[in-house]
Amino acid sequence: MSLTAARSHPETSVRNNTQLALAVLALVIAVVVVDVLVFKGHFWPRLLANIGIVLVFIAFYLRFLRKA
Repeated sequence: MSLTAARSHPETSVRNNTQLALAVLALVIAVVVVDVLVFKGHFWPRLLANIGIVLVFIAFYLRFLRKA
């Protein structure tokens, strides 16, 4: 979104920032829950699962939340 577009539609910018903040919050919660409940004490599976979770969230963001 260009700077002029953001100035003419400030509610769109706020909505996009809110969606991004919620997506990041959901990502953090998912990583912590998986770490604590599933992979306690297993370093490599934990690392791979965290990388996988982040990649899934990035793909979801690029597909559904990003408005070009």
